[in-house]
Amino acid sequence: MITNWDFRLRRLATVLSVAILTLSLLAAITGILLGFYYQPTAGGAYYSLTKITNEVPFGWLIRSLHNMAGNLLIVFGLIQLVVMFLGEKFRRSWLAGWFSNIFLILAGIGAGWTAMLLDWNQEGFWRFRIELGIIESIPLVGKEISSILVGGSGVTTVTVAHLYALHSYVLSAVAVSLAVIHLVSLLILHRSEVKEKEVKMPLNSVVSDS
Repeated sequence: MITNWDFRLRRLATVLSVAILTLSLLAAITGILLGFYYQPTAGGAYYSLTKITNEVPFGWLIRSLHNMAGNLLIVFGLIQLVVMFLGEKFRRSWLAGWFSNIFLILAGIGAGWTAMLLDWNQEGFWRFRIELGIIESIPLVGKEISSILVGGSGVTTVTVAHLYALHSYVLSAVAVSLAVIHLVSLLILHRSEVKEKEVKMPLNSVVSDS
């Protein structure tokens, strides 16, 4: 029997999955709009974002929505984990929902990390340099990963281009795909659970009558 608590958690999980998909689409769409004016170069990144904020009509709004959607995507994903945990959805059939949400959160964190250098300001530049040193300290693969990200011996236009490609094309596509998978998997599982309980209820009533 579906309790009031189970019903509320189920409804909340569905609402959150819709919100997560909406946020991922909003981040992707606003990212595309920003890409019309953004210049992924060491010199042009800062000035192009300044132009977007101050000169392009509603550019400040699009940029704010892009940042807000990316941050809220991570927050809502973490809340969804808590809701699924409280709902005790630990069965094997829920693996798609769990993994899609976990990797979606990681994709959102990765998108935020790759965006740190795209502003090309002092804070983002030195933060990237520090975290790049942490990556290089990873045994076996650290230097290779750092070399791929940097694209040379120093942080240059190539580095900005690499991070822009990861941020705009790879991680955004992954986030939207995982958000769709998460929503669809939850809807399918909810429907199958309802059908199972509808089948069990007549059987229980027949057993009690006999």
